[in-house]
Amino acid sequence: MTGGTGYLGGHTVAALPRHGHEVRTTVRSTARAGHLDPRVEVVEADLSHDRGWVEATAGCRFVLHVASPFPATQPDDPDEVIVPARDGALRVIRAAHASGVERVVMTSSFAAVGYPVRAGHRYTEEDWTDPTPDLEPYVRSKAVAERAAWDLVATLGGPVLTVLNPTGIFGPVLGPDVGTSAGIVRAMLDGHLPEAPRAAFGVVDVRDVAEMHVRAMTRPAAAGRRFVLTAGTVTMLDIADVLRERLGARAAAAPTREAAGGEVPRPEIDTARARDVLGFAPRAVADTIEDTALSLLDRAAP
Repeated sequence: MTGGTGYLGGHTVAALPRHGHEVRTTVRSTARAGHLDPRVEVVEADLSHDRGWVEATAGCRFVLHVASPFPATQPDDPDEVIVPARDGALRVIRAAHASGVERVVMTSSFAAVGYPVRAGHRYTEEDWTDPTPDLEPYVRSKAVAERAAWDLVATLGGPVLTVLNPTGIFGPVLGPDVGTSAGIVRAMLDGHLPEAPRAAFGVVDVRDVAEMHVRAMTRPAAAGRRFVLTAGTVTMLDIADVLRERLGARAAAAPTREAAGGEVPRPEIDTARARDVLGFAPRAVADTIEDTALSLLDRAAP
C-alpha cells in the first residue's frame, strides 16, 4: 500500500494484519516509518518518480493507493496539487499492472463526487465533480486523478479498480501525521479559531474508512465500483458544539459563534451502496469528533 505513515494510511496498516494480510508499504523516506509495526515491510518509493514502483508492487495480490497530497492551504498554482495526485495514481496503477496485481483500491474523495454542493440534490456514486477552474485545486485534483485512474485501467485492461470516496476524515491520531481534518479540531481546542468558518461537509471516522479499504480489497461485488462514505453532515460550529458538550473545560477555547455570511448548503449523501456491498455501518459523528479530540489531548499531555 502507499501512504502507510499518513493519517488514514496508519489506520489501514494497522487494520490489515487483523484480517490476516501481510503488509508492505511505501514511504518517501524510511526515516518516517519508525512508529510502524515492525512486521510491516517498508520500501522507499516516491509518487513523483517512476523508480521503485514495480519492485514495490512485485508479488502483491492487492494494492491500496492511499497516499495523496492534501494541502493545508491552497497553492497559487493548481498544478502543484493536481499533477502529483494524477501522476501518482497513474504510476501506482501502471506498476500494479506490470506486477500482475489483482485489484487496486484507490482512496479518492467526496471532492470527486459532489462539488460544488447543490442544495436539495442527493449525491450517489453516479455523480462526478466537474473540475472547472473556479473550484479549489484540491477538489479539482481528486476529480482529475480519479477520472484518470478509471481511464487507465480501461486502457490497460486491468487491474480491477475499486475506489472509495470518503467525506472529511476525522478520528484518533496514531502517528506524527495529524491530518488536515483532525487539524481543524486541534485548532479549535487551541483557540486558534475564535469564530467557526461557515462551512458544511460530511464526516466519517478514519477507523471506518480503513476497514472499508480492507473489505473493498476482497469482496467480489466491490470490483470496478466506487463507494461514497460518510456518517453525516456537520458545520464547523457543530464540531465546536460537540467539543464543548463532550469535553467541558478542556474545550473551553472552541468557538461559540459562526463567522458572518450566508447559509451554506449541507450535502445530502446516499451511502446505500457502501452499506449493501461493504457492510458500512459508521460510527456516530459526535463520537468520532470526541475521539479525535481525546487523541490530540493525549498526544499534547506531558
